[in-house]
Amino acid sequence: MMNISNFKPVYIAALLLFSQCSMAQNDKGRIDFETYNPPSSLVVPEHVLTRAKFPFIDVHNHQGNMPSQNLKALLSEMDKLNMRTMVNLSGRSGDFLTLAVKNAKQADPNRLIVFANLTFSGIGETGWGQKAAQQLEEDVKSGAQGLKIFKNLGFSVKDNAGNLIRVDDPALDPVWAKCAQLKIPVLIHTADPKQFWDEANEQNERWLELLTQPGRKRSKSDGFSWEELIQQQHNLIRKHPETNFIIAHFGWYANNLDQLGKLLNTYPNMNVEFGAIIAELGRQPRRAKLFFEKYQDRILFGKDSWVPSEYSTYFRVLETEDEYFPYHKKYHAYWKMYGIGLSDDVLKKIYYKNAIRLIPGIDKTQFPD
Repeated sequence: MMNISNFKPVYIAALLLFSQCSMAQNDKGRIDFETYNPPSSLVVPEHVLTRAKFPFIDVHNHQGNMPSQNLKALLSEMDKLNMRTMVNLSGRSGDFLTLAVKNAKQADPNRLIVFANLTFSGIGETGWGQKAAQQLEEDVKSGAQGLKIFKNLGFSVKDNAGNLIRVDDPALDPVWAKCAQLKIPVLIHTADPKQFWDEANEQNERWLELLTQPGRKRSKSDGFSWEELIQQQHNLIRKHPETNFIIAHFGWYANNLDQLGKLLNTYPNMNVEFGAIIAELGRQPRRAKLFFEKYQDRILFGKDSWVPSEYSTYFRVLETEDEYFPYHKKYHAYWKMYGIGLSDDVLKKIYYKNAIRLIPGIDKTQFPD
């Protein structure tokens, strides 16, 4: 090894300069993953869709200010997409929900649906479940057409003694029973992608996402593991067979459709929506098409975030047989998409028929067939 202490200062300076120049030259030959995004030279048919083939119902959307926002503007944006009905899962409860429903009905009596949410304050106290069920019934009388459970159940909801509440906690049983009685569905989001619990390194498909969105990283110290949370959700579905559940994000099994198929076979009251997981389906078009054809009565259209320009990816995956096109968020899915090319009969079920069957009060005359 070279000992620079034997060199005169002038030589040391020269060596340092040479080293810096070499490093700079090497850096010029490197490029980060996000920057490297060349257009494909592949020449294939392209069908960029900005409007769905049939009017559709988005069962997974969020409008946090529905009591006061300009819903006419929202309806105008929906028209451009051919979205006939939007389900706002952020309806809250009580007075907020009542005002949200009122504003929605004034904008248009049939196109905006509101789901209620639970208020977990006081959970663990005697009779909490019955009170929560009663409040849900009042919310339905005020116009709610379903119940949305956010992922905070299992993540951060604690009882009055400070204990983390399980998704399948018996304290919630009166709520699920009330949903069955009222014939309203429960759209439930449990956990997050399993990769959020895995080591954040080059072996993790979501590493880029975790680097850019570090708040999404989970660990064993956060509470329940991914496996525990998913099992709790399945326990809940099994325990309440008369309640219809719509599982958000394909239950985080869009990358394992065989396993998801087994769950759908096991639980007749389980349905799924594909909000935020269309990238998983778009990289396995043949397998995904077979899955959609087999379970065409159990899948609903869901998007999650309200970014109108992103719906194009969903339409293109579902309706076309295009090859090798990009997803709209590279950090979320660095791979390319392929179209599934669903038939009109299957598309109609995904776009609106299954939602009409599960969600009460939808005006069927707004849709074909």
